[in-house]
Amino acid sequence: MPSLRSQSPPPPHNSSPVSDALLCAALKQGSADALGILYDRHAGLVYGVALKVLKNAQAAEDLTQDIFLSLTKNNTYNPSRGALRTYLTVLTRSRAIDRLRAEGTRTRAVTQLKRSHPLSSNNSTANQPLERASQKETSLTVETALSQISVEERQILQMMYFEGQTQAAIAEQMQIPLGTVKTRSRRGLLKLRKILSS
Repeated sequence: MPSLRSQSPPPPHNSSPVSDALLCAALKQGSADALGILYDRHAGLVYGVALKVLKNAQAAEDLTQDIFLSLTKNNTYNPSRGALRTYLTVLTRSRAIDRLRAEGTRTRAVTQLKRSHPLSSNNSTANQPLERASQKETSLTVETALSQISVEERQILQMMYFEGQTQAAIAEQMQIPLGTVKTRSRRGLLKLRKILSS
């Protein structure tokens, strides 16, 4: 049996890598292989940028997937304006900052929703009749609005805002895809906003 060293090398072939611009063009034509190559090349960069901004590994992984999925759906990369690495870096950083802002908004919404529920009896403001009446009215308004959205949306919003669970934890608990949780929570919030503003 000949050793591996004595075997002749494979025939030479064009080993120059395909450019990112060509891969993006193939991706626009629906090539799954192009997406795989781009992911292998740039996922580390995208994840690193996301992790640096978000400071959360799970959130960085989610954003990395979202960035590459967005390349398949609405690929706005233009090779004449710069390298794909630069485009992905800027896109990832922008989306990560958007998520931090959304998380801040969500945190404020949780605080506001918690305030709308009756306070515990050990809170000094709970003893003031006017404050209790105002809180009860707000609580009833929110409960009425929640009753006007779908059961699935209401359940996810209650788990997020009243129980403080993350979207990933809700997806795992309900055994549904994370994207479904995100869609239902966003749709539910938009409906609530519309109901409460009318």
